[in-house]
Amino acid sequence: MPNVPYLPEGPADLDLGTRRARAAALLMLALPGGAYIYQGDEFALPEVEDLPEAVRQDPVWERSRHTNPGRDGCRVPIPWSGDEPPFGFSPADGSAAPWLPQPPNWGSRSVEAQTGDETSMLELYRAALQLRRDNPALGDGAMTWIDTPTEVLAFHRDPGFVCVLNLSTEPYQLPDDTSVLLTSGPVEDGVLAPDQAVWLSTRP
Repeated sequence: MPNVPYLPEGPADLDLGTRRARAAALLMLALPGGAYIYQGDEFALPEVEDLPEAVRQDPVWERSRHTNPGRDGCRVPIPWSGDEPPFGFSPADGSAAPWLPQPPNWGSRSVEAQTGDETSMLELYRAALQLRRDNPALGDGAMTWIDTPTEVLAFHRDPGFVCVLNLSTEPYQLPDDTSVLLTSGPVEDGVLAPDQAVWLSTRP
């Protein structure tokens, strides 16, 4: 196994990553079977790529002689509230600091900041999980793939549920005989933009 994992060059495109993460969440939660949400997914927390070497703790970091950053970037404590670290995760007086430092700009990603914001990742997860609980199709509903262009995924689950994921670079026209239950981004005039997903209800 190489010591240095693949890392993209340059700064991460957080807007694109968040858009794709929202779509991926709806795809995963629409599939049959159990759902696993890793800590921070529901808040759109990005990988922390600039942790100081002195605070890294992952054994991979030590065993690779500090060439492989390991998993510490996705183990940073969750922000709960407030505008500055430790964001309600531990006492603000520093008497019990988190095991890894949180980015100072995570205030807008905290549970407190996202609660009630219909455009936030947290509220998207809450809405999806509620629909998953209430909609019979997302329980034991049988799944059938729908014919679509190569870079669009779509499937039907009985009774009356459709999930569409647009992985292409072009807008995709949604079926006319459906209504929107939940979407990862704006849907206008029945068109699903690239890097977005939607849950639909088929009309009788």
